Formats: sequence, C-alpha cells, structure tokens
Amino acid sequence: MIRYALTCSNDHSFESWFQSAAAFDKLQTAGMVVCAVCADTDIRKSVMAPRISKTTDAPAVDKPPAERPLSAPASPAEQALKEIRKTIEAQSEDVGKNFAQEARRIHNGEAPERAIYGEAKPQDAKALIEDGIKIAPLPFMPNRKTN
Repeated sequence: MIRYALTCSNDHSFESWFQSAAAFDKLQTAGMVVCAVCADTDIRKSVMAPRISKTTDAPAVDKPPAERPLSAPASPAEQALKEIRKTIEAQSEDVGKNFAQEARRIHNGEAPERAIYGEAKPQDAKALIEDGIKIAPLPFMPNRKTN
C-alpha cells in the first residue's frame, strides 16, 4: 500500500491510499481518482515527506497520536460537503442516469414533483437549462457500485 498527497487543478489537497504506484497510475488514467471537494479528475501528486520510523531499544513512553482515518474529512470544506451530501441524499430521490428524463417529466407535470438527484450528460443538462428547467450541479460524485 502507498499513500499519496494529491492536489486537484482547483488546488484542493487530499490524501489517498493505493495498492501500488501502478494502481494509482491506472486509476488516474481511467479518471477514477476524483477530488472529494469539487469532483475534479485533473489530479496530480504533491510533494510528501516520507514516513520514517525510529527504532530504539528503550520502550516508548508515550504512544503517538492516532492518525486521522481516511474516511474523516480533512478540512472544514470537506466536512461541509459531507453534511450537504448527507442532507441531499436524505431528502431527495436518486434517479441515477435517468436524471434528465425525470427532471423533464417533473417539469412537464408527468411525474410527481419531488427533489431528485442523479447523473446527466453535459448536453442533456444544457438542454434542461435552455428549456427553463431549474437544475444545479452537485459538488460531489454519486456513490455508484459497479462490478
């Protein structure tokens, strides 16, 4: 396992673990390394100090402080995004890749009015906006499990 300090093109910094350097390269090439703050996929490695452990014969008097779990937000901005995501997911329906069609159906009165979120191709989102259908991009990627 290898941990990298990463930075997106919008200068958001974060860390992530990878199985190997080759695994990072493969995931980055596939666009699967994503900024947790802005969903940017233009990610680069940042300079990171190596972690060196000392060996001594003396027993340790104090234990080092526990590291922050990778699932914990690294900054107030990440914490705010986590809260926004939690609220949206709790109060909205995930319509997945059918977002554009469902938003249009709701706008036309063909489906019940409700809060929804999901994925839309850029051209579909643009068409919704041009037709006066109010939508907004979310500052996070959806949780999609694929095999």
